[in-house]
Amino acid sequence: MTQQMVQANGVELCVETFGSQADPAVLLIHGAAASMDFWETPFCERLAAAGRFVIRYDHRDTGQSVSYEPGKPQYDGMDLAADAIGVLDALGIARAHVVGISMGGGIAQRLVLDHPDRVASVTFATTSPGGPGGPSNPDLPPASEKIRAAFSEDAPETDWSDPEAALDALIDAERLFAGTLPYDEPARRRFNRAMMARTKNLASAMTNHWILEGGEPVRQRLGEIAVPALVLHGTEDPLFPPGHAEAMAREVPGARLVLLEGAGHELPEPTWDVVLREIEAITAS
Repeated sequence: MTQQMVQANGVELCVETFGSQADPAVLLIHGAAASMDFWETPFCERLAAAGRFVIRYDHRDTGQSVSYEPGKPQYDGMDLAADAIGVLDALGIARAHVVGISMGGGIAQRLVLDHPDRVASVTFATTSPGGPGGPSNPDLPPASEKIRAAFSEDAPETDWSDPEAALDALIDAERLFAGTLPYDEPARRRFNRAMMARTKNLASAMTNHWILEGGEPVRQRLGEIAVPALVLHGTEDPLFPPGHAEAMAREVPGARLVLLEGAGHELPEPTWDVVLREIEAITAS
């Protein structure tokens, strides 16, 4: 694997690649507040071993990429989408298979619609065609009560400058979004400590993505998608219940829907055999 800092869309982003650039490129895009660490190294190595050139990167304000003052991001959701194209440009890749999870799935929707010549296939993981159910998307089920409570104004704030408090908050968040599959807390604590150690500004990482403007909704354009599409979704997702995945699969022409039994808003290791098999299949061409 090779890690490097690149200029992408006018800013400095940290990018890591696995495998040979002669193989089909797979661009992995993670969700809000998530650095590339959350595309875990063993996952990337297994995908590369299947003959894929795997690319993961730190969003702005995560990991080693450019960071801004907490609460004052100098970018919006459209910039995050442009960053993904900038990563491909920096690596000299004309076209890639795109895999996006959660907010990364929203970015993937925008990429395949606005830059169809750059996307060979698209995988939407634990994401939604329209965001949380509400007046603008009344057909989509709402988030669970525990998720709504966690994002209420009464929810306590975390002191991200306190390493132990921050670690506890990260573990609590993972448990909040998890499904019913086993959760290895000691392993997740080790993982999150390592992620925190390589993050320039944890307060910025945990704050700025949540206050971004995302641009115009694209749900009404999903029928324009003309590349192979895969929808991966946990049966126990508390943020976007499976109805979101079912809607995505209906509205994206020819999309294949694969539900991950017991998974929440996540792609945990017990799902990797299925997830990797499906990603390898859609990226084989």
